[in-house]
Amino acid sequence: MRRYETIFIVRSNIAEDEIDAVINKTSSIIEGDGGIIIRIDKWGLKKLAYLIKKESQGYYVYLDYASIPASVSEMERIFRIDDKVLKYLTIKLADSCDPEAIKEELASAEAALTSDDDEAKEEKASPVEAAKTTTEDEVKKEAIPSETAAISDEDEAKEEEESSSEEKQGD
Repeated sequence: MRRYETIFIVRSNIAEDEIDAVINKTSSIIEGDGGIIIRIDKWGLKKLAYLIKKESQGYYVYLDYASIPASVSEMERIFRIDDKVLKYLTIKLADSCDPEAIKEELASAEAALTSDDDEAKEEKASPVEAAKTTTEDEVKKEAIPSETAAISDEDEAKEEEESSSEEKQGD
């Protein structure tokens, strides 16, 4: 089994459910031959650098998977036939990969994602408290300079009095 990544561009005027149908068809080809889908990213609608089949925009989809070369050939054959797909590109990332290691990697990534979600929920409550703390700190900081300014004004007044009294003593 080899590791691949494929990026394909679907026509911009296609509905979301039809895009999902193309993704599901592609996934079923890979998984039907014993492959593993590692990641599917929908990059969304993007402007194309140049016109492709008279289209100026396309919906980008990224697939990261491990499979046999025959399933990649079948997937690309389907892409050539399907009018919804404007362009595609498949890149071989590794000549060989261990499917069990990939499954373990996916499981650990999912577990990490779940723990990150729990932490994110806890952080959602704390930003409000953090905002309150920040606001209180800002008020204190604003108060300190004004107090400092008042103190410095008093010091200046005392210095002026002392200097004027020294002048009177010197006269």
